[in-house]
Formats: sequence, C-alpha cells, structure tokens
Amino acid sequence: MDKFSARETEWMLELDGIPLAGFWRRAFAFVIDWIIITFIISVVISALALGYIGLTGGLSKASQNPNVQKLLQGDEAEVNKLEPKLEKNKENELFKIVEDIVIPILYFGILGWQGKGRTPGKRLMKIRVVSIVHRHLGLWHSVERALGYGAAALEGGFGFVQFFIHPYRRCVQDRIAETIVVTEAGYQAMQHKLSHPLIPDSQ
Repeated sequence: MDKFSARETEWMLELDGIPLAGFWRRAFAFVIDWIIITFIISVVISALALGYIGLTGGLSKASQNPNVQKLLQGDEAEVNKLEPKLEKNKENELFKIVEDIVIPILYFGILGWQGKGRTPGKRLMKIRVVSIVHRHLGLWHSVERALGYGAAALEGGFGFVQFFIHPYRRCVQDRIAETIVVTEAGYQAMQHKLSHPLIPDSQ
C-alpha cells in the first residue's frame, strides 16, 4: 500500500462511546485464564513425565539402578554427587521457554483470535478485546497482545498499573497491540447499532 487510508479513523468513530471494561472484571478474567494455563502446564508436565518413564523402561527398572537404590537408602554422598545433575535437569531452558512463554502465548493468542477477542476468562467476565484499527481482531494482534503481557510484567507490574493512568484504561499489552477492552453488552449494542443504521428523515 503506497497511500495512507483513513479507514482506521472511521472504525474509531464507530467505537466512539463504547463502555470500557472495569479493573476488577479484567483482573478476574486474567486470573481465570492463568488458572486454566496452570492446569494445561500441569497436564503437559504429567504427560512428559509419563512419556519419560515409559521410555526408560518404567519405575521398576529404574529402581534396580544402583544409583537410584543409594538415593532411596539416603546415601548422602550419592545425593550430593547427583544433586548438580538434578538441578541442571530442573533448569532445562527449553522446558522453561515452553512453560513460561509458548503455552501462554498460544493460549492467549489462539483463543483470543478464535474467540474474537474473548478468552474463557473474558467470556465469564463478559468483556472483550477490540482492535482500535481493524474491525476484526486478527491472529497476529492476539499474539502481539499476549507478548504484551510479558512486557507489562517485565516493567515490574507497572505495565498493568497503567490501566489507572491511561485515559482509555489501556495497559501495555493494549498499547502494543492497539486494542481496548470493552464490556460485552457495550460491544453487542454497538454491533446492533451498526447493523441498523439510522435513516435520516425525508424532507
């Protein structure tokens, strides 16, 4: 595109006056979504653990290992010897990336996009994310907004506090993805108004 289009401004004018979601509704939606993410992560960890046990021949085979027997008997020297290896496995970088970044981004990105701005938490709290530049919230907007949660957290949580500072209650993730969070009732009322435009009186 080599020419600027003011269509974004038209969409902003249509959004004019739409009720914004309050802090507690947004906060509870976020908590609900993180409870679901925690459950998903625990399922993934359990599946990986069961897969690992299956690959190593099961617990009975593992318990026959002399090192495991020493650990089970409480051999302190063996525990100290194996502790660095256990710590290294615990801090596996790839697993941390999947747990802390990939799963939350997929959750907020895909569910926000497929739900047209509503994750399960937002559905329960009757709020919705709306783009201020496009009529439809795209996959990239949803992923970008999910990444914005990380940016808000990296600021020591100040990115979330900006809700109280910004005139349109926009946190860092909203400004990054160019979105606002509105009430579902307000969004439905706006949709009804757009599908039934006012007809001027004939003169």
